[in-house]
Amino acid sequence: MAMFQEMIRKGKERGWLLEPEAKELCRGYGLSVGDWRVVNSRKDAENAGDELGYPLVMKIVSPDILHKSDVGGVILNIKDSQGAKEAYGKIEEIKTKTGCMLEGALVEQMAPPGVETIIGAKRDPQFGPVIMFGLGGIFVEVFKDIAFRVAPLTKYDAMDMISELKAYVILKGIRGKKPSDIDSIATTLMKVSEMMSSLEEIAELDFNPTIVYESGYKIVDARIILK
Repeated sequence: MAMFQEMIRKGKERGWLLEPEAKELCRGYGLSVGDWRVVNSRKDAENAGDELGYPLVMKIVSPDILHKSDVGGVILNIKDSQGAKEAYGKIEEIKTKTGCMLEGALVEQMAPPGVETIIGAKRDPQFGPVIMFGLGGIFVEVFKDIAFRVAPLTKYDAMDMISELKAYVILKGIRGKKPSDIDSIATTLMKVSEMMSSLEEIAELDFNPTIVYESGYKIVDARIILK
């Protein structure tokens, strides 16, 4: 884990990890983040698209921008190489408009549709790491349908917090839809618990959305805040 410690050391200077760093850390703890490339030119974006396959999503990578959507730095449904070049051009326009330092753009395949969930964690001054899980979209925004547990989590703890949700029936499968891979969610929660317990430099993290499928899951967006 020496590589991660060095990455975290550099990240502490800005207070958070860049998304490529956050996803690399997730991968190191066995979490599913798919494949991505960081590109630094329109030609690189075209080459990455041809290599990864379309449709793509492109996100700005800048040490000055934590909330990428706020500046238009998340471009979805890029369908071809021309679209990839145009998307990188829009990323460059953000640099010009905001004056931010640009380290490139993260390019990855658009995640297939599934059940959107949210996984989070925060280091409470009294209880230590607290893990959060909920269904995404309207369930977390309107119904606040989320569950919390204090780390470390056992498999029983993880399954219990999943089944605690009002929207648990959606994960189990409803109206002809097949059930989601609940076991993979529980495993993910335990790995997040392990990450929070072993890396005290992490103040909080937000994996939103994490999309769950009939088999497996994918962390689509990863944000990690450091002490």
